[in-house]
Amino acid sequence: MDRPPYKPALVGVVHGQAEAEMLRGLLEAHGIEVWLSGESAGAAIGLAVGGLGRVELWVRETDLDQARQLFQQETGRSGSRPSS
Repeated sequence: MDRPPYKPALVGVVHGQAEAEMLRGLLEAHGIEVWLSGESAGAAIGLAVGGLGRVELWVRETDLDQARQLFQQETGRSGSRPSS
């Protein structure tokens, strides 16, 4: 299996598909490719709270600083961990 030509980096974690999609749109509007991880578990049974609603936002490591800055501006959180 080939390795990706980039190293993925975690921008932050949110609760719920809607917030994750909004943040993905924001980052992609700034030219940052985003991958979501964990979004299917909560969506499959309609939960967006607790561990089942957890969605991780991943970007290329080279985009991490800009992505975290945008994440923080939009959410008021520094990233990597969900708000309680």
